[in-house]
Amino acid sequence: MMADDFTLGGYGALIDAFLARGYQVRSFHNVEPDAQHLVLRHDIDYCIEYALPLAELEQERGVASSYFILMQSEFYNPLTPTSRHSLRRLLDLGHEVGLHFDASQYDADEDILDHACAEECRRLQDIVGGDVKSVSFHRPAKSLMGQDRLLGGRLHAYQSKFFSDMGYCADSQGRFRYGHPLEHDVVHQNTALQLVIHPVWWCRDSAEPPVDRMKRFLAERGQLLEREMAANSLPYREYLENISS
Repeated sequence: MMADDFTLGGYGALIDAFLARGYQVRSFHNVEPDAQHLVLRHDIDYCIEYALPLAELEQERGVASSYFILMQSEFYNPLTPTSRHSLRRLLDLGHEVGLHFDASQYDADEDILDHACAEECRRLQDIVGGDVKSVSFHRPAKSLMGQDRLLGGRLHAYQSKFFSDMGYCADSQGRFRYGHPLEHDVVHQNTALQLVIHPVWWCRDSAEPPVDRMKRFLAERGQLLEREMAANSLPYREYLENISS
C-alpha cells in the first residue's frame, strides 16, 4: 500500500510518480479511456487561494489541470477582487477553470438544472474573461450521475466516459477512502484515471489531520473577516486598537 502524504510536496511526488509511469495529463476534452491518460480534477470547496500552490507546482511540471469553482458558497465569493485575481492566475498558468455546480440549490427537474448550470457558467465566464467548457458536481443530484447528455451545454465529470469507462479516485474527507490512486486497477492496466483532488487537503508543507485542516481554514477565514471589519467599521477598528494597546 502506498503511503498517503497529504502535503504540497506529497502532491508533487504523486504527480511525478504518474509521469514516471508514462501517464500523460489530459483534460476532459481530450482524454481517451483506453490510453495512459490522467485527468486532474480539482474541486474548490472552501478557498480559491488554496488552489494556487498546486497550480504552480503543476505548471512547473508542464501539467495542465482543471479547477472547478462554486458560484454559490458561504465559504468564498468568486466576485471579490482577490478571487478574480486568483482565478485569472489559474488561467495564466495554463489551467482550465470550470464550474463546480451545486445541484442541491435547485429543483431536481433536469430542464431546470440544465438552465441553472448554463446561467452559472455564463456568470463564471464573465468573471474569468474566458470560456467555461466543463462542469463537476458538488453534492450531485442522483438523476445526473452517469448521464451522457451535456449539462448547460458543457461536458460534465460524471458522464460515463469519465466515470464508468475509465477509473475514478478521489481524496474525499482528506484521505483516499477506496485505495491509493497509484494502486488503482486501471493504473496497473495502463489505462485512464480521473483523479479528484481538493486543494484544502494538500496546500500545506506539513501534514495535518483533516479536522485540523478545517480548524485552520476557519481560523484564517475569521482573521480575514476581522481585518475587513476593521477596515470598514471605525468602532471595531478602535476596539482592536484599544485591546492591543
